[in-house]
Amino acid sequence: MENGTKKLNVSSLAVEQPLPKSKLWKIIMVASIAAGVQFGWALQLSLLTPYVQLLGIPHKFASFIWLCGPISGMIVQPVVGYYSDNCTSRFGRRRPFIAAGAALVTIAVFLIGFAADLGHSSGDPLGKGSKPRAIAVFVVGFWVLDVANNMLQGPCRALLADLSGGKAGRMRTANAFFSFFMAVGNVLGYAAGSYSRLYKIFPFSKTPACDIYCANLKSCFFIAVFLLLSLTTLALTVVRENELPEKDDQEIDEKAAAGGKSKVPFFGEIFGALKDLPRPMWILLLVTCLNWIAWFPFFLYDTDWMAKEVYGGKVGDGRLYDLGVHAGALGLLLNSVVLGFMSLSVEFLGKKIGGVKRLWGILNFVLAVCMALTVLVTKMAEKSRQYDAHGTLMAPTSGVKIGALTLFAVLGIPLAVTFSVPFALASIFSSNAGSGQGLSLGVLNLAIVVPQMLVSIAGGPWDDLFGGGNLPGFIVGAVAAAASGILALTMLPSPPADAKLSTTMGGFH
Repeated sequence: MENGTKKLNVSSLAVEQPLPKSKLWKIIMVASIAAGVQFGWALQLSLLTPYVQLLGIPHKFASFIWLCGPISGMIVQPVVGYYSDNCTSRFGRRRPFIAAGAALVTIAVFLIGFAADLGHSSGDPLGKGSKPRAIAVFVVGFWVLDVANNMLQGPCRALLADLSGGKAGRMRTANAFFSFFMAVGNVLGYAAGSYSRLYKIFPFSKTPACDIYCANLKSCFFIAVFLLLSLTTLALTVVRENELPEKDDQEIDEKAAAGGKSKVPFFGEIFGALKDLPRPMWILLLVTCLNWIAWFPFFLYDTDWMAKEVYGGKVGDGRLYDLGVHAGALGLLLNSVVLGFMSLSVEFLGKKIGGVKRLWGILNFVLAVCMALTVLVTKMAEKSRQYDAHGTLMAPTSGVKIGALTLFAVLGIPLAVTFSVPFALASIFSSNAGSGQGLSLGVLNLAIVVPQMLVSIAGGPWDDLFGGGNLPGFIVGAVAAAASGILALTMLPSPPADAKLSTTMGGFH
C-alpha cells in the first residue's frame, strides 16, 4: 500500500473507484453472450415439446427428453467450472471452454433442425406416424445442445467474475449486464418463435420431410446460431485473459503450490456440505424444491397447452396446433417483458410488503392461482368452440385468447422472484453461517434440478393417466406452489434487515 493511503476499518463504507471505460466494454461484450445462449433456451421452451410430438414421440414420453436440462445443469456446469479454474491453456482459462461450447451449439442445432430430413434420407416415412431415425438424431442433438449451453454459461459467468477483479461493485455491474442480456435473449427467442412465416427468409428450410412448423423451427435456430457465434467471436476477440487482474494469476500459482493434496472434487464438497447445512438453508431448499415442482410443468408444456387445450389443435393435424404454439410463444414473450420490469422492482416491493420472504410467499400463491386458472381458461375455450360452414374448427374467441395470454404475462411476476430471491437468501444464510458462497449456491442448485428431473420422469405418465392432457400437471403445480407459499410465510426465516437483495437473475437448466 502506498504512503498516505489509509486502510478503512470494517465499519467504514468502502468506496470503489468507477469501472474503467475500456473494462466496462469488455464486461458488456462477455455478458452479451447471454443473449445468444438465452435465445436458444427460449426456443427450446416454446417450440421443442410440440416438435418432438410431431416426430412421433407420444406426449407421455416427451417429458423424458427434458431430463437433459437438469442433468447437464447439475453435472456439466460445475465440472467445466472446476476444470476452467485450473486450465493452463495459452488461450486462457475460460475462453477455450466458451469457444468449444459455441461450436457444440452449432453442431447440435444442425442435428435438431435437420433431424426430419436426416431421418427421411435414412428411411423414415413421410407424413404422420413415428419417425424413429429422426427421433434418434433429434435426441442426440437436443442433449448436445443442453450440454453445450451449460458449458457456455459457467465459463461466461466465471470470466465476468475474473474481469470484476473480486470487487463487489464491479461484480454487480457485470451481473446486471448479464441479466439484461438474458432478458434480451428471451424476448428475441420468443418473438422469433411466435412468428409463423419466418421460414420464408430461408426458403430451403421447407422440404418434403420438414413441414412449415419444422421449417420455422429450423429457421429460428439458424438465427440463434448466427447471433451466438457473432457475439461469442466478438467477445473472445475483444477480451483477452492476459489482461485480467494480476491476482488471478497469483491465485493459480498459490493453488498449484498448495500442499500435496489435490482439491476435493466439486460433488464431494456439495454432498459433504449437506451434512452441515444450517436450518435456514434446509428450509430454503424445501421451499425452492416445491417452487420448482410448480414451475416446471408450465415450462415444459406451456405452448403445448395453448395449442391443444386452448386452440383445440391436434399434433400434426391441421393449422390450429401450429397457430396455438405460436400464440404460446407470444405469451412467453409477454411473460419475459413482465419478468424484465418486475426484476427491477423486487427489492423495492420486498421493502414495501415487509420483507422478501413475505413477497416470495405471497407471489407463490399468485403462481398457484394462475396455474389453477388454466383449468378455467381451458373450459372456456371448450365451451366457445366455433366451426365454419365446412365444419372446420376455428381459432378460439378473442376473450379466450386474451385470458390465456394474460395468464402468461401475469406469471412473469412470480417468476422474477423465483429468479432472484432464493439465490439472494442462499447468499445471506451462507454468509451468516460462514459458508462459502459458491458451495451454498451449488447446494441450492440441487433443489432446482432434482424437481426438474422428477417432473421430467413423472410428468408425461401422470398426464397420460388422466387422458393425456396438460391440466393434471398444472394442478400438481398449483398445489406445490401453494405449499411453497405456506412454508415461505410460516417457516422460512427472515433475512437481516440490512441485507441488500441481489437482483442477479438465476435460471433453470
